[in-house]
Amino acid sequence: MAFFEKTPILFDGAMGTYFPEKQPLCSCTCEEANLLYPETVEQIHREYIEAGAEAIKTNTFGANRLSLLGRSCDFRQVIAAGVEIANRAAAGTDVAVFADIGPIAGTGGEENPTAGLEEYTAVIDQFLSLGCENFLLETFSDPELPIAAAKYIRACAKGSTIILSFAVAPDGFSRTGKSAEYLLRRVAEENCCDGCGFNCVSGPAHMLDMVSRLSDLPEQLSVMPNAGYPTVRDGRTHYLATPAYFAQAVSKMAGKGASVLGGCCGTTPAHIRALSELLKEQAPSADQRISQKEETVPARKPSRSKFIRKLEEGKKVIAVELDSPAGTDMQFFTAAANEIVRVGADIITVADCPIARARMDSSMVAALYRTRYGIDMMPHLTCRDRNINATKALLFGLSYAGIENVLTVTGDPIPTCERDEVKGVYNFHSAMLARYIADLNETEFRERPFRISAALGINAVNFEAELRRAVKKEAAGASVFFTQPIYTPQAIQRLKMASEVLSSPILCGLMPLVSYRNASFSANEIAGIEIPPETVESFRDLSKEEAAAHGIRLALETADAAREFCAGYYLVTPLKRKDVVCSLLRKLRQQEGIQ
Repeated sequence: MAFFEKTPILFDGAMGTYFPEKQPLCSCTCEEANLLYPETVEQIHREYIEAGAEAIKTNTFGANRLSLLGRSCDFRQVIAAGVEIANRAAAGTDVAVFADIGPIAGTGGEENPTAGLEEYTAVIDQFLSLGCENFLLETFSDPELPIAAAKYIRACAKGSTIILSFAVAPDGFSRTGKSAEYLLRRVAEENCCDGCGFNCVSGPAHMLDMVSRLSDLPEQLSVMPNAGYPTVRDGRTHYLATPAYFAQAVSKMAGKGASVLGGCCGTTPAHIRALSELLKEQAPSADQRISQKEETVPARKPSRSKFIRKLEEGKKVIAVELDSPAGTDMQFFTAAANEIVRVGADIITVADCPIARARMDSSMVAALYRTRYGIDMMPHLTCRDRNINATKALLFGLSYAGIENVLTVTGDPIPTCERDEVKGVYNFHSAMLARYIADLNETEFRERPFRISAALGINAVNFEAELRRAVKKEAAGASVFFTQPIYTPQAIQRLKMASEVLSSPILCGLMPLVSYRNASFSANEIAGIEIPPETVESFRDLSKEEAAAHGIRLALETADAAREFCAGYYLVTPLKRKDVVCSLLRKLRQQEGIQ
C-alpha cells in the first residue's frame, strides 16, 4: 500500500486519557466530546500533528450503538463529527486520518467468535459513507471479530488501508489467553489487512521485550504501547513513563524494523514529539525490518510419563481418579495411590475440588506425590477460581515438579445456596484453557510440553453439541479425552460416534457402584451421570461384598462393550473404596490383556 512507502510511520498518542487533562470537569464520554467539545478534540489532533504525527486516529474508539446506549446521541452522529474534526485538523498537511474502531462490549465469545459482527458493520458502513479509506481496528484480545470486520471493509472498499492491533500483556498473552504468536498467525492466515501488531496494556519496555522474542512477524508491524503503567494519585490516574523514556524504548522497536509506531493510554503530544525527534536523529532506512533472529529451539526431551509413552505406542492405558484429601491428612491418599499403582494403573488423576467444595489443592497433591514417589500424576485444572496469571504460575510449578499431564475442565459451579458468600471466578473455560496451555507449550514448555487432556460429556442431554465442543477442544490443543462414567448402551453408541469424529484417544469412564445407596445417589444427585433405574434397583438388598462384586461385574461388561472404541479406561474411585477399584483394575487388565 502507498501508506507504507515510507517507514516507520508515526501515529498520534492517546485521546481517551489526554482529553480529561484538557477538560477536567467534563462528565461525558470521550467520544461524545465530538459533539459537545469539538474545539478541544480538534486542538488535541492539532497538537499531535504539530508534535510530528504522520497519522491520526478519529476520536471514535467507543463510538458504537452498544457503548452509547442510554446516551442522548446516536453513534452515527458521533462518528460523523469525529471524522469531520480529524479531517479539519489534518487539512493542508500530508497527515493520514484513520477511522478508529475499538472492541464492542457484548460481542464475540468462544462459542460464536463472530457474534455481533453486525454491530461492527454498522460502524464501518458509517465510516465508508463518509469517504474514509484508512481503518485501525485496535485493542482486541481475540482475532476472529476484527478479522471478519477487516474482510468486510476489504470487500466494500478494496483500496482501503487496514491495520489490526491486539492488546497483549507483558507475558505475551491477551486477557482471553491468546498468545501474541497465535494472534499474528491467525491474521496472516486470513491475509485480510495491511499491517498488524499490538497496542495498550503493555508499557514500552515490556512491549519491546515481547516483540523482540517473537520469531514470525508481519511485514508491516504496528506497535503503540502505553506510557508505562497507571497509578492513582488524588483520585486521578497517572502514567509514569516520561516522554524521553517512552521515546527511547519505542525507537528501539523502529530500529528493529517496526513499520508503524505510536502511543496508547497515558501518552501525550509530548511523548510523540520526543519520539519524532529521536526517530529523525536515528534516521532508520525505509526498508528496515525486524530481524528474524536465528533462534535455536530447544530439542524436546523424551517424555518421562509412562502414560504418554503407552498412548504414543498405541497401547491401552488405565487412569484412576482419586479425590484429594478433604483436610490435611494425606495418609489415605498416599496408601491408596501406592496400591493402585502397584496393581497396574498407568497414572493417577486428582480431581480439583469436585462440586466446588474446598479440598487439598489437586495440583499441589499431584506435585508432592510425583516428587516424593516418582509416580505419574495428572491434576485436573479447573477454570473456576483462577485467572490467566494464576494458571500460568501454577503450570510453572507443575512443570518443575515433573508433571507432564493435565486434565482441563471448566469446573463445577458454586452451589446456589452459597453464592452470596462464595463467588466463583471464571476468567475462561476449558477450551480456552487448553489453547492457553498449548500456546505455552510452544514458548515456556518447549523442552517438555504438557499433554493436555479434556473431558467428554458422554451423557450430555445434547450430545451433538457436546461433540462439537470436543472438536473445538481438540483444535485448541487437547489430545486425550476422558468420558464420564458409562452405564448405558446409548453412552456406548455415543463413544463410538466420538471415536469416529475425534482423532485423539478416548478413555472410557468406569465407576463401579458399591451399594444401592451409592447407585441411587449417583443416579439422582451427581451431574453428568446417567444410570438406568433397573441398574440402580439391581443393587437393592445386596450385602456389601455382593454389591461390590456386582459393581465390578457391570463395569467389566461396559469395558468389554467399549473396547474397540476407546484407547483405555478411566476408573473413578467410589467412596474411598480402594479395594473395589484395585479389584476392578486387576480384572480389567486381565480381561483386556493390558500389560
